[in-house]
Amino acid sequence: MKYLRIGRPGLEMPVVAHEGKYYDLSGPFGDIDGDFLARGGVSTVAGFPEVDITGERVAAPIAKPGAVVCIGMNYAAHCAESGAEPPAEPVVFYKHPNTIVGPNDDIEIPRGSTRTDWEVELGVVFGKRASYLESEAEALECVAGFVVANDVSEREFQIERSGGQFSKGKACPTFSPLGPYLVTPDEIADVQALRLWSKVNGEIRQDSGSADMIFSVAHLIFHMSQFMAFDPGDLLLTGTPEGVALSGRFPYLKEGDVVEVGIDGLGQTKNPVVQAK
Repeated sequence: MKYLRIGRPGLEMPVVAHEGKYYDLSGPFGDIDGDFLARGGVSTVAGFPEVDITGERVAAPIAKPGAVVCIGMNYAAHCAESGAEPPAEPVVFYKHPNTIVGPNDDIEIPRGSTRTDWEVELGVVFGKRASYLESEAEALECVAGFVVANDVSEREFQIERSGGQFSKGKACPTFSPLGPYLVTPDEIADVQALRLWSKVNGEIRQDSGSADMIFSVAHLIFHMSQFMAFDPGDLLLTGTPEGVALSGRFPYLKEGDVVEVGIDGLGQTKNPVVQAK
């Protein structure tokens, strides 16, 4: 299944996409949230009314999660371009859930920023509580679906003004575009064989694959469950490949740019860049 949410901010409607058609889930279900995912979503579109989404705003495909947990330095080539050694254990930081916006919403450059960057990432959304898991196979059983994410980052805030952690440069408003779909695991043949890419103003920036992760999706979930509990609806971002502005090969984002990130089988985002109001 492919889930999405449409409508104005605060008035989104849950929808399921199936064989080129869209069906309204809002009768029995309030939203694509932790409660919906914990109940297993839907297994059929039978009985749901068809809906025309033409002209509708597409929102982030999940309602605001309780936590957005992020993994840093999870691609060897990205470590190299950042001047860092590959980590021995997963590096973790948090983003505020209110950073999440839709796949076509504006990205706002923060006040005082000169180093706003893009990062295409594979997002994992939980459908079951994950705590003290016993194996990587058990970890994958906790996944409700996968989503395209852009882990937008302000590098000065993240590095020079960090205070010892990343979140200042990661938690600015609009810094987590998601979507358009939440795709269930049965539609993904191999989560470690997905192409990830990004573009700025139509020019390719990142072009890599999840096979290059240092720590696999299953290992990340298993490992992190030894330190924290994920609840249904929570989001885990799994790191970005090489090709970001931090590398020095590309300019940072400016007002008027358009950033696209995508993952094969999951769709893509396309976000205009504006100055923060």
